Amino acid sequence: MSMTFEHTTLGQRVLFGTGQAAEHLTAELDRLGATRPMVIAGERVQAEAWSATAGITAALWWDEVVMHVPVEVAEKARTAATEASVDVVVSIGGGSTTGLAKAIALTTGIPVVAVPTTYAGSEATNVWGLTEDRTKTTGVDDKVLPVTVVYDAELSKTLPLGMSVTSGLNGMAHCVDSLWAPRTDPINQALALEGARALALSLRGIVADPDDMDAREQALYGCYLAAVSFAGAGSGLHHKICHVLGGTFDLPHAQTHATVLPYVLEFNAPAVPELAGRLATALGGETSAGDPAGAAVTALRELYTAVQAPCRLADYGFTADGIPEAVERIVAAAPASHPVPVTEQNITDLLTAALTGDRATVAA
Repeated sequence: MSMTFEHTTLGQRVLFGTGQAAEHLTAELDRLGATRPMVIAGERVQAEAWSATAGITAALWWDEVVMHVPVEVAEKARTAATEASVDVVVSIGGGSTTGLAKAIALTTGIPVVAVPTTYAGSEATNVWGLTEDRTKTTGVDDKVLPVTVVYDAELSKTLPLGMSVTSGLNGMAHCVDSLWAPRTDPINQALALEGARALALSLRGIVADPDDMDAREQALYGCYLAAVSFAGAGSGLHHKICHVLGGTFDLPHAQTHATVLPYVLEFNAPAVPELAGRLATALGGETSAGDPAGAAVTALRELYTAVQAPCRLADYGFTADGIPEAVERIVAAAPASHPVPVTEQNITDLLTAALTGDRATVAA
C-alpha cells in the first residue's frame, strides 16, 4: 500500500543525562550567548531549581506559576521579563511552568530553555495555551518551542508518586491522541507507539520502586516521544475535552487527562482497529485478531489498575451540572476528522462515564 503524507520535524536540541542538569544548563546558556536569564520555578520545585541553576546567575527569579496559564499571570510575567532585559527564559517544573515560559516567548520572542521535572511533555511542542474568562485557548507558533530541553531524572525524584502516575498518563494521552489526530502520519504514530510502550513500562517501574532511576529515565524518554508525536499530529478529541474541563471548570491538568483517557480510548478504538491492535501490543497487552479495540482498552485498564490511576472526574470537583456546558464547548471544538462522529449524545455519555467511573455508559 502506498503512503502519501507531509511531515514536519521541529528543530530542537535535547540534552539528556541524570545528575547533569546544572552542567548542561550552564553550557547551553553559554552556547546561546545568554547572560540575563529569567528562571521560572514554582514553589514546589525551588530546591530542584536551585540545583539546576547552580552554574548560572539569574537576572530575574519568578515563582508565580498558575495552572492553565491565566492571561493576567502571563501579562505580569511578560512585563517583568521586559523590564529586566531578560535574554532567555529558563523554565524548571511541569507543564504550567513551561506554559508560562511559552506565553512570554509568544509575545516577546525571548528563547526558552526548558528543564522538566514532570512528564507533561509541553517542552517538546510548539503549542501554547492561555486561559481567560473560563475559556482555554490554544495555538501553534514556532516562537514558543523551547530551543533546548534539559532532561535530568534526578529532578523528578521529589514528584509525589500519585503525581508521577497522572503526569505520566498525561504523556500517554499525547500518545493515544496522536494515533488519530488531524495531522497524524506514520512517523507520528511510530513515535506515539514507542512512547506508549516506554511510559507503560516506566510507570509500573516507578510505582514498584520510586527510587528506580532507570524507570524515571524511561518515563522522560517516553514523555518526550509522546510530545513530539503530539506536536506533529495535532490536538485530537481527548485534548479538546480536557482543555474544556481544565479551562472552564478549573480541573487539575494531569489528573484530568489521566482520568479521561480510558473513556476516550473506549470511544474511539472500535473505529480504528488496526491502530488499536498496535496500541495493545505497545502497552504489553494480548493482541486479539477478533477484537483489537477490546485488547487496547483492556491493556490500558490493566495499566491503570497496576499504577492505581484515577478513574472519576467527580474526585476532582466536576459535577453532573457541568456536563451540558462542557458538551456544548467540546462539540464545537471537536476535530472534523475524528474517527467517530461527535454528537451531543455520545459526548454526554462519555463525560457521564468519566464523571462516575461507569464504563457501561460509554458508547459511540
